[in-house]
Amino acid sequence: MRKIRIAQIGTSRYSHGNEIFKTIAENSDIFELVGYHLPEGEREKFPGNMKRFEGYPELTLEEILSDKTIEAVTVETEEIYLTKYATMAAEAGKHIHMEKPGGVSLPDFENLIATVKKNGTVFHTGYMYRYNPVISDIIKRVREGEIGDVISVEAQMSGWRGEEQTRWLESFPGGMMFYLGCHLIDLVLLLQGEPKRIIPFNKSSGVYETDAKDNSFALLEYEHGVSFVKTTQAERGGFMRRQLVVTGTRGKFEVRPLEISIKYPLQYTEYTECKSDDWNDVGEHHRSEDHDRYNTMLRSFAKMVRGECENPYTYDYELMLFRAITKCCE
Repeated sequence: MRKIRIAQIGTSRYSHGNEIFKTIAENSDIFELVGYHLPEGEREKFPGNMKRFEGYPELTLEEILSDKTIEAVTVETEEIYLTKYATMAAEAGKHIHMEKPGGVSLPDFENLIATVKKNGTVFHTGYMYRYNPVISDIIKRVREGEIGDVISVEAQMSGWRGEEQTRWLESFPGGMMFYLGCHLIDLVLLLQGEPKRIIPFNKSSGVYETDAKDNSFALLEYEHGVSFVKTTQAERGGFMRRQLVVTGTRGKFEVRPLEISIKYPLQYTEYTECKSDDWNDVGEHHRSEDHDRYNTMLRSFAKMVRGECENPYTYDYELMLFRAITKCCE
């Protein structure tokens, strides 16, 4: 099997860049990890991240972009710079795996999508729940009509973070809705498609003296109901209450929590399904097999780069999703 020559651009404080780099290195049967570049002063900003890159060449941005033998790049910068460096990689003809959701500018993201679409290169984003075995199976079963017509989707992803990270949310429109709510918006759109209307409610909790929107909620209106996404950084015990509830005319799926850590990034997921008319029915409870948060994601990306499968998340879908995220962050 042909190995994919790949390099990484960037790392960040609170996202998944180090784990992505680690996963690529561990999958040496399919990737040849050429090296990395740290833009925007990241070496000085994030000294605690540097150990992960030891033993690999540090390259200039030009060396990565101009090397035609480097087929693919992972773009893992701070969120506000993602679209900037992904666009540079796209203009250089690279296949791209980019951390979610993209920079804060919709016109810049539209330009990025136009560029990868023109090139016909792979554009793959880091929404890890797309590769959660339970969630991906539920999406498939919903699309096959197993629980009838979807009435609503309820998606929550919260936790408790300190003052430093809460203030960091000031960098984004919508704060938590941009940072973590994007995962939830993705799930709602995968299950129900584009909403008719979006009503955002992004607030500051008041836990710390900051205007950061750390308490976010959005309603997504559909023909037969209303779905919602909720994400807050001010909920103690919130990680274990992260959940996805899909209600249809013939049944319901509930995933709670979305993940349970064994030894990060190894996880498992528990869920229930209920298709009975009995008010007292608690449903059938299931537990997934153990799964790595990032392994399936990166191995799937490799298959797309090699042309072994098509990316099920099309250019147009990624653009529709980013536009919805932008509306939810208003």
